[in-house]
Amino acid sequence: MQFFGGSEISPSPPTPAATGAGNNAHMIYLFNRNGVCLLYREWNRPLHTLNPQQDHKLMFGLLFSLKSLAAKMDPTSADKGNLGVPQLPGQGCSFHSFRTNTYKLSFMETPSGIKFILVTNPRTGDLRETLKYIYNLYVEYVAKNPLYSPGTPIR
Repeated sequence: MQFFGGSEISPSPPTPAATGAGNNAHMIYLFNRNGVCLLYREWNRPLHTLNPQQDHKLMFGLLFSLKSLAAKMDPTSADKGNLGVPQLPGQGCSFHSFRTNTYKLSFMETPSGIKFILVTNPRTGDLRETLKYIYNLYVEYVAKNPLYSPGTPIR
């Protein structure tokens, strides 16, 4: 079966570049286009500084700001628009990831506006194929599920 990017679903996800640091994944977020957090899971997060609602708002705001900034800084587009104005999925310049000294944030937005965010070890390689694999799982097991109501958190 083929999905996003024309790739077939395989039984196992693509293997990201090795980091030599054991467990790479710290957190995963899924947001819909309206900023509702559909899924949040954490595996390796030693410090909890915010309550989950504040954390979700902060993450969505960060993504909104980065997408807006990337579109504004796009050297190939003459129409820069206004900073802070929402971009449609696929519109303008986009970013895939950024890295700090303590984590790497990888991001993918689908044509329907679903945002997939994976926070990992900073030495983790490119995770675009992994995010596409997660999207394919989302399509197969969530979007096609007749019991799932779009826009509600995934349980």
